[in-house]
Amino acid sequence: MPTQAPSEKATKNPITHPERLPLVAPSILAANYANLGEECRSALDAGGDLLHYDVMDGHFVPNLALGVDMLASLKADLPEAFFDVHLMIERPDLFAEPFAKAGAGHLTFHIEALDGKDARALFDKVRSLGMSVGIAIDGPTPIERADALLPHVDLVLVMAIRAGFAGQAFDPTALDKIRHVRHLVPETRIEVDGGVGPKQAPPLLEAGADVLAAASAVFKVSPNERASVISQMRG
Repeated sequence: MPTQAPSEKATKNPITHPERLPLVAPSILAANYANLGEECRSALDAGGDLLHYDVMDGHFVPNLALGVDMLASLKADLPEAFFDVHLMIERPDLFAEPFAKAGAGHLTFHIEALDGKDARALFDKVRSLGMSVGIAIDGPTPIERADALLPHVDLVLVMAIRAGFAGQAFDPTALDKIRHVRHLVPETRIEVDGGVGPKQAPPLLEAGADVLAAASAVFKVSPNERASVISQMRG
């Protein structure tokens, strides 16, 4: 499995050096943005291993969400937090360096946005900036489209919904995609995002997922319930 470039200042990367599995990644897309720093702290205090950070440009997906400056502010407030940045944007090749400077620890690009780009060179650039790298497959995209790149990333993100909005129902066809990836790259982290909560966690883990990104399941319950939700998901 590829490894992250070393950095003395970097937060320890739970994707490439996990102290426990599975990892639970609260997805702040569903958090209360009026109190985003407090929401992130609450999710980490409740047992979250890393924070999933969705970036949307209004073109690749029909929604706008988060950005470089917001991440820099959160990292300044939560320097120990590890940010798993998921780029749902048309030009991901332009944003590796800005997000690295803002404090990202991991960057995931969509396979659908890599057409016509030198993906391997982009992966090398991400690692040279001290981050781990991943590819994401949207819900409607056949998993085989990513096969050639699977051995060259640290993480494969399988979307269990159509990318763009929190709160969608989990699509169980993601389980077959996870099994396919786990068969081809047994040691690579597999993250799943979209409609994930305690009910979905057992079949996802059985299929081979080991990083669970959860938005509404974590952030749409009261702060004092979040530890229980995360514990149930971890199993």
